[in-house]
Amino acid sequence: MIKLKIKKNDTVTVISGKDRGRRGKVIDVFPETNKMVVEGVAFKKKHQRPRKAGQKGETVTLPSPIDASNVMLYCSHCARGVRVGFVGGTKQSAAPKQRVCKKCNNAI
Repeated sequence: MIKLKIKKNDTVTVISGKDRGRRGKVIDVFPETNKMVVEGVAFKKKHQRPRKAGQKGETVTLPSPIDASNVMLYCSHCARGVRVGFVGGTKQSAAPKQRVCKKCNNAI
């Protein structure tokens, strides 16, 4: 299992793939496979069979997971995707551990 720096409900920017440049909220995270589902990104089409009598089959668009290496956490101060660092959380400092932007050092 891989430790991810991006969590559920974070805003991320897609940095590679067909949805490059798009920004969205993380809906779900799968650390076992290093993937995440981002709102409005990487849709796939699925054909559904009719379940009840008289119902028609249809094509449904569903969000699919993308690799965590293809997204960067979005910093609202820098207004771009940034790398993430950690501050605090050690025995020497009394401050709680929190994520910070590597560019502007503001808490995310």
